Amino acid sequence: MQTRKDYILSLEADKWLFQADMLVDKAHVVMLREKGILKKRDVVAILNCLDKINSDYFVEHALPSYEDVHTAIESVMIKEIGEDIGGKMHTGRSRNDKVATSIRVALRAELLDIIKSVNELRAELLKQAKANIDTVMPGYTHLQHAQPTIFAHHFLAYADAFARDFWRLMSAYEYINVSPLGAAAFASTGFPIDRERTAKLLGFDSVLENSMDAVSTRDFVIDVISCYANLMTNLSRLAEEIILWSSSEFNFVRVHAEYVTGSSIMPQKRNPDYAELIRARTGTVYGSLMAVLSICKALPYSYNRDLQEVTPHLLQATKTSAASVSVMKSMVEKLELNKEEMAKQAQVGFTTATELADTIVREANVPFRTAHAIVSDLVKEGVALKDNGKAVLSELDTFATRHTGKKLSKRGLTEKKVNRALNIKLSIERHNAKGGPAKRELRRMLRARKSDLVTDDKLIESKDYKVGRSLDELEREVKRKARIIKVKKQS
Repeated sequence: MQTRKDYILSLEADKWLFQADMLVDKAHVVMLREKGILKKRDVVAILNCLDKINSDYFVEHALPSYEDVHTAIESVMIKEIGEDIGGKMHTGRSRNDKVATSIRVALRAELLDIIKSVNELRAELLKQAKANIDTVMPGYTHLQHAQPTIFAHHFLAYADAFARDFWRLMSAYEYINVSPLGAAAFASTGFPIDRERTAKLLGFDSVLENSMDAVSTRDFVIDVISCYANLMTNLSRLAEEIILWSSSEFNFVRVHAEYVTGSSIMPQKRNPDYAELIRARTGTVYGSLMAVLSICKALPYSYNRDLQEVTPHLLQATKTSAASVSVMKSMVEKLELNKEEMAKQAQVGFTTATELADTIVREANVPFRTAHAIVSDLVKEGVALKDNGKAVLSELDTFATRHTGKKLSKRGLTEKKVNRALNIKLSIERHNAKGGPAKRELRRMLRARKSDLVTDDKLIESKDYKVGRSLDELEREVKRKARIIKVKKQS
């Protein structure tokens, strides 16, 4: 049974925030020294103690004894070096701005990793698309055979969806990477702190200026989980198609053995459990989003303890999304295609009916709605289509006479043109408008998407580099300030 003390804890989230919290402490202490708020001797003692605390042992054994990670670090420091020195680390700040900053630092790192994984998935989809530029398959609407298409066209559609996820996540990153540190409880502080300096040391792009807004807002959490929800929606759609395509009824793909499981009773089973879990865990992320929205709804400014409940949902959504992207990337990479079955099924269900109607429009100068009605009558009649242009044209003339009073063969439609319209590959190649499945368009899109991906990868690298450079500067400042004291003590 949970105790009263347990009720107020958020241990898993605190473990997640520990390393970020240590960075925030270091940046704050460096700034306090640079502004002359703390003495050199106090700073070196605090920084050395932080270095000692920074261990897995602390996270697993000391942290659970305290109310939260922020209290734990300060309390252990006071025990180690005394309140006269350790108690000074908290000068000019509050738990409110510290936790708000730590969440952003921890989330920023996780988010960049997810964005990288999204781009790896995009790259794999483009690779599969390029390898299957000649793989014919049926396209669907309402899960019914609609028009023939190319597997590359289908996977390019997913690559484009995940490209939009990339930009949504990058936009969320911009809102995350601003610093609340220095806002204190909500009314800032009377100490002459330098918020821009701590922001720079921690790799933030700017300061979240209004001190009340800085500690109160969790809109950046709502933003990023919303992006995760969109991402998971796209993953779930691809997962669902893999589940369908791997069934006996479709038999389009074979999921690699690493991503299927057997049955406890049926020896033959190959259950696509990983894809099913992606589909299910989409709901988990939706639940996190709804929870955070509900927690933040009508919450008065500034800080309220309700906000503690936001972080576990953020952590769950982040971990779930990261794992799902990674699994999907590997599953797509190892997917085996049954090209023969795809091509066979592309013939089923009169998938060239639309092209035949379009051909009647082009060649016989008939309004599309009339052509649609003529071909619809042909479908209802169940005329054999394969290599039977002469018979089809004869039937079309019958129906055209009924609708227009004149045969299509008298308007310029020929047996050869009918046969071309009924030919799957020729029909696809005719669909060469921008974004269509014709080979020329597929090649153009593949080149463009590959170029976009290179540019997007460079953008991630630049963000990563900027943060890394700032954190390196922070560590140099920590070492430099500690070294100055030690040298003076020795001399």
